[in-house]
Amino acid sequence: MRIIRDIAEVRDALRNARDGGSNVGLVPTMGALHEGHLSLVRQARAETDLVVVSLFVNPTQFAANEDLGAYPRDEARDAELADGAGADILFAPPADQIYPGGYATTVHVSGITEVLCGAARGPEHFDGVATVVTKLLHIVAPDSAYFGQKDAQQVLVIRRVVRDLNIPVRIVACPIVRERDGLAMSSRNVYLDPAARERATALNRALDAAARLVAQGETRADTVLQAARSVLAAADIDPEYLELRSPDDLRILDSVGDSALLAVAAQVGRARLIDNRILEATR
Repeated sequence: MRIIRDIAEVRDALRNARDGGSNVGLVPTMGALHEGHLSLVRQARAETDLVVVSLFVNPTQFAANEDLGAYPRDEARDAELADGAGADILFAPPADQIYPGGYATTVHVSGITEVLCGAARGPEHFDGVATVVTKLLHIVAPDSAYFGQKDAQQVLVIRRVVRDLNIPVRIVACPIVRERDGLAMSSRNVYLDPAARERATALNRALDAAARLVAQGETRADTVLQAARSVLAAADIDPEYLELRSPDDLRILDSVGDSALLAVAAQVGRARLIDNRILEATR
């Protein structure tokens, strides 16, 4: 695996690969790799000829009061893990290549960025996400780009960017990878002390409770949400949000119907955690 830091160099490497007939897969990350990220790399490895993993802690998607400075960083470990999962190139540019002096352009997606994590973290969060992913898609020009379904809203935002800006790339959403106790894998799980780690499993258990109710025939949003809230309350978790929304455009739903996204976010100890589940009404 090659480690490349320069935009011109990675473009040259990819141009040569494409000239040889290779198609390219991109896995954008902020580092602190875990099994969730590695599952994306493996899927890219299975579907494309050349796999690029980007490693860039994007400052523009953090609000002033968030954990940019504390975000875990260990490039040597990340490189070893990416290599082991099948990456061909680790693209790890410095911030001044992604955001050069005088940088004044931002990609903004309206509507779907203003709810859930957008409402909680502020508009700059998804502006930062949309901008950096657009730049990475422009630099790498992959045939396919791989994202985790844990960040369901982010996936929807990126799909909208790609559609609206006519970017020729296939966006692949890969399943959530969980710890053995059900906690969704996240780079921020390292912030959890043992007590908070135990409480954090309530997020997945809350989603499970809602899913069981739907499987039994319940479709009313208020009833489904109350089942999830009860599990969170038992773990002394007050969710930042717990909402049932359309998986296509994030409209609020009053019933499950054919498909609904149940999304939750909560501060547990030092970690802000998110999780979600797609629910489908029984026929």
